[in-house]
Amino acid sequence: MNLIMMMMLTSTVLSLVLITISFWLPLNNPDLEKLSPYECGFDPLGSARLPFSIRFFLIAILFLLFDLEIALLLPTPWASQLYTPEYALMWSTLILILLSIGLIYEWTQGGLEWAE
Repeated sequence: MNLIMMMMLTSTVLSLVLITISFWLPLNNPDLEKLSPYECGFDPLGSARLPFSIRFFLIAILFLLFDLEIALLLPTPWASQLYTPEYALMWSTLILILLSIGLIYEWTQGGLEWAE
């Protein structure tokens, strides 16, 4: 019990010392260069409130959707070594069919077209 109390006291004191040092250590000298907006190395041009294309977000969501569903297929090689690999392969085939149907649907609806 004494060891646990000593460890808790040591970690508490160390945390308080580090927190105190972190408030005293940094120099806060803002200048014009630090206060200006940073745009990936480019000088900021125009307003930051320009509208984004909704197509970009739709394609990003589609990518995440298909990427996460592909992750469901990762255990397939290990599942093929089960006693009944047909069951695992049936589910893998079903997932691939659903992904293909979803991709064909998005393609025919024009969801993958960047420019209209």
